[in-house]
Amino acid sequence: MWWKHPYFKYITAFILLLITIYFMQLLNIFSPFLTLFQTLFYPILIAGFLFYLTRPVVEWLSRKLSIPLLASILILFAAVGGLLAAGISLLASTIEEQAKNISKLPDQLSKTAEEARQGLEGKDMGMLSTNSLKQQVSKYASSLGQDIGEHFAETFSTVAGAATVIIIIPFVLFFFLKDGRKLVPFLTSPFSGEKREEATRLFRRLDETVAAYIIGQATVAFVDGVLMYISYLIIGLDYALILGLFVVVTAIIPFFGPILGVIPAIVVALTQAPIMVIYVLVALIVVQQLEGNIVAPVVLGERLHIHPLTIIFLLIVAAPLGGFIGMVIAVPLYSVIKVLLYNFYRYFQMYQESKKRSV
Repeated sequence: MWWKHPYFKYITAFILLLITIYFMQLLNIFSPFLTLFQTLFYPILIAGFLFYLTRPVVEWLSRKLSIPLLASILILFAAVGGLLAAGISLLASTIEEQAKNISKLPDQLSKTAEEARQGLEGKDMGMLSTNSLKQQVSKYASSLGQDIGEHFAETFSTVAGAATVIIIIPFVLFFFLKDGRKLVPFLTSPFSGEKREEATRLFRRLDETVAAYIIGQATVAFVDGVLMYISYLIIGLDYALILGLFVVVTAIIPFFGPILGVIPAIVVALTQAPIMVIYVLVALIVVQQLEGNIVAPVVLGERLHIHPLTIIFLLIVAAPLGGFIGMVIAVPLYSVIKVLLYNFYRYFQMYQESKKRSV
């Protein structure tokens, strides 16, 4: 009978699972688990990102210099701490001064809008309504200034609220570096023989895929930020250091990241002189050409084997779903899923072949 067919059982089990999840959601059973997930997500995500960036250094110290693993990790932490302390001592005053000055941007934008209105006041030939234009420009400047103020308030609030996360990250990173090499043997322990070798190759391939993307994209982002900072200094743009650091953060996102990182520079350029906007856009084009033709091919190469159009679609979908974090993890997550599906398909083929041979 049709109800005895295996597919009917699978469909019934799936429907029952959906109904169970629905009622569990109504009873708010998932709330504690969601809170736990949200609490641990960012420390694990950031520590995992730093793990792939710092692991090559630890492995070089332990293998090439024959330094014990624990000592290698401590040396890395001491070196990073020293570099951060030196950077803060050298750049803290500059960043603090630029951060104070950048808070005056809303007033500068309003002043720029007023100067633009006065420039058009005597050139109104009846084709433009000066009062209407004044209202639109003032409204835009006020809205933009308010948005900038809100974003800075949110940024400082987030930084203050993330103090606990910042403290936790080094401890999580320490244990990732210390016990990371034990993960693959642990995950493959249920298997034996050829299956264990296949599973080991799968996890190694996943690890290499994620490492290739994170290290490569972080390098590209750093180079983009440095080049944009140099460009800002050349054209004489205010707040060059902060704006360059902002590009480093956003350029983690491929394609759209550098463009997002330049938006604050365009706003700053508007407060200096309209011609500065053109200089900023020219700098962006030059840096993007250098990245696309020199930096990215050398650093990233073809290790991910993902078409650029696929990356664009991934980022477009990830932006509304997960915001900035979603755009950051979209490409490596896709790469991991791609490798998993490919290997599961291979396993299915092997299973079918072994089944036919047994018959």
